[in-house]
Formats: sequence, C-alpha cells, structure tokens
Amino acid sequence: MRIARFTTGDEPAFGVVAEKDGQQVIMGLVGDPLYTEIRPSGKILPLEDVRLLAPVIPRSKVVCVGDNYAPAGEEKPAEPGAPLFFLKPNTAVIGPQDPIQLPAYSQDVRAEVELAVVIKRLAKNLAPEQVSDYVLGYTVAGDLTACDAQAGESQWVRAKAFDTSCPLGPWIETDFAPAEDNAMRCLVDDQLAQQGSTASALRSVENLISEISAVMTLLPGDVVLTGTPAPAAPLREGQRAALSIAGIGTLENPVVRR
Repeated sequence: MRIARFTTGDEPAFGVVAEKDGQQVIMGLVGDPLYTEIRPSGKILPLEDVRLLAPVIPRSKVVCVGDNYAPAGEEKPAEPGAPLFFLKPNTAVIGPQDPIQLPAYSQDVRAEVELAVVIKRLAKNLAPEQVSDYVLGYTVAGDLTACDAQAGESQWVRAKAFDTSCPLGPWIETDFAPAEDNAMRCLVDDQLAQQGSTASALRSVENLISEISAVMTLLPGDVVLTGTPAPAAPLREGQRAALSIAGIGTLENPVVRR
C-alpha cells in the first residue's frame, strides 16, 4: 500500500495511491495513519490533480546513518564497524517538486539517494526481531550535504541540517523488502549520477533501528535514513534531481540558490 500526503489547495490530507480504470488515483483517508486506523473518506481524485507533499513531517527528528555501504568496488566486510549516526531537524524536510535551496555559504552541495524508514510507534531498546512491528513503511530520501562546510568543521550541523536538506517522497510504501535487490539511482538533469542497491547495505534495517533505539527513543513519525552507496551527486542552481528506489518510486526536486 502506498500512503501519500497531499493537498488540492485545502488543508493537507492523507490518501492511498492506487490504480483505478487504468489511471493512478488517490483515495482519501480520514485522519493521520500514524495515529488512527486507516479509513477511507470516500474522496477519489486523479493523482495528477493533486499536489503531493512530504509523506511525513517527523515529529521530532530525522536520524541519519553513515558508513552503511561498502566503498565502490569493494565487497561487504564480514564484520562491519559501528555505524555513524547524525541528525537532521524536521525543518530540513521537503516534499516532491519542492525546491532544494542551496545555502549561500556553500559552493559544493551534493545529493545522495537513501532508503528512509518511517517509524509508527514509540520505540526504545528494540531487539532486531521486534523492529518490523514499529515500522509504518518506507520512502525515498535525499541526504544533501554542503561538502565544503563539512570539510571545514568537526560538527556537521551547517553541512547536513540546513533547510531543504532532506527531501522525502513521493509516498510511504508499506509493502517493501529492503534486503532485496532494489535499485537506487540519482539522476541530475536526466544524467545518471549515482546508483546502487539496497542489498548492498552493510547492516539490515532491523539491526540499524535496534542500535538507534538503544541510543535514543524513536517517536511516531520519526524517519531513519539508512545510508547510501558512493558517490554523491554534485548539484548546481537550475538543475533537477530525481532520486528513485525500485519498488517505491521517484522523488524529483528542482535546485535553486537561496
């Protein structure tokens, strides 16, 4: 099931994206799927007639993971080291077609496509086998980095947490197997800039979220970005980035200069 957040010019609403009579439609839902049972509102609209929004605005945080893919051309190690964790604020989140705003202090912003996990229940000290019960679904994410700022500072707030640095979308896919060979791609102006597979991740989603939940409590609506294959894709003003994961969909955003 594909759960989307959308607007027709009114207040944002949730819906399920489906096929009806050979056309993609969005079937409206009542309430928020994170907190209420999914119930149809009875409203059905052509998908092309709505504006898709970020499928979730994290209640508290986006947790990001580094060092979760082997360097290009290298095999997965039998015993991967400890993952690197860092945070993005919810103000970094944008949705499909929202502009990525290059910050004025950076001349080297790069994009990475990542599989994102949406948490549906308060989670603390989970065992790996418990994790699936706490996951609503998966979406496509972009981890944007101001690499020149990152190189000059020991803390990554300026490099990783700027507004628009975390595109999410186009929807939440609840029926997805992250351990399978799902192609990951980043295109910039239709040119392939990054590719890989979710099967190349060094740690499973279950192990990652178990480790994160031992460090911090995850709340409903929190999002976990699970890492990315190299290399990152440089972005310039006027370009368009298209991030995709097979089995979920494609997230597109124009690039502007703030």
